[in-house]
Amino acid sequence: MNVDPVAHNRAAWDLEVESGNEWSRPVTPETVARARAGDWSVVLIGYRPVDRAWFPADLSDVDVLCLASGGGQQGPTLAAAGARVTVFDNSPRQLAQDQMVAEREGLEVRTVLGDMRDLSEFGDSSFDLVLNPVSNLFVPELAPVWRECFRVLRPGGTLLCGFLNPDVYLFDHEAMDTRGELVVRHRLPYSDLTHVPAEERGRLWGASAPLEYSHTMADQIGGQLAAGFVITAFDEAPHHSDATAGWLPGYFATRALKP
Repeated sequence: MNVDPVAHNRAAWDLEVESGNEWSRPVTPETVARARAGDWSVVLIGYRPVDRAWFPADLSDVDVLCLASGGGQQGPTLAAAGARVTVFDNSPRQLAQDQMVAEREGLEVRTVLGDMRDLSEFGDSSFDLVLNPVSNLFVPELAPVWRECFRVLRPGGTLLCGFLNPDVYLFDHEAMDTRGELVVRHRLPYSDLTHVPAEERGRLWGASAPLEYSHTMADQIGGQLAAGFVITAFDEAPHHSDATAGWLPGYFATRALKP
């Protein structure tokens, strides 16, 4: 099936915003007020706050790219903490959430629409920090993502990335979601387009649901290294919403530096 993942997932995430997806719910005024006072946190994987040691000690005058990170959450929080924030996302509705919070709270947040594999909107060495919460499952290949992140970061800059453990895609979705059973079904690497018939996808999630792709650890970790990054920290967490949580980490996170 010839499907444009950018166009499909753009429309899909616009619909997710309308339906109240938890990653599309803007932060509260109270969260912004705390961030302005220095009490802030953001997430990369599930609900676990990122270790503050992964960030610069002071965000003032730090240029941050929140990559595929719309929804009115991480971007406004970091802006309130003092960073100069650009939010880049494939969904206009996700970006509108960031714009809404920025206007409500008097924050400066730039929003840019696009595919995370193509950051040509930005010049070389434009940012000090790229924050990329779990989102690269929505694109079919990762090498362009890592190359572009490396290009737009300044020397000494940091990439913080969260991503799914590919092993969560081994299991039959319906058995896991409806009965909490882990039934091995899918060979990896996985794609919604090749591993689940369209009728089944429509029945389980709806025909307009976002399309997902698994990526090997070689593409996740090895891909960052091949792009030139040096990985300096690693974390993991259980998936926040499925039956794999009691058995294996559903999420991984990396902190990588551009030398």
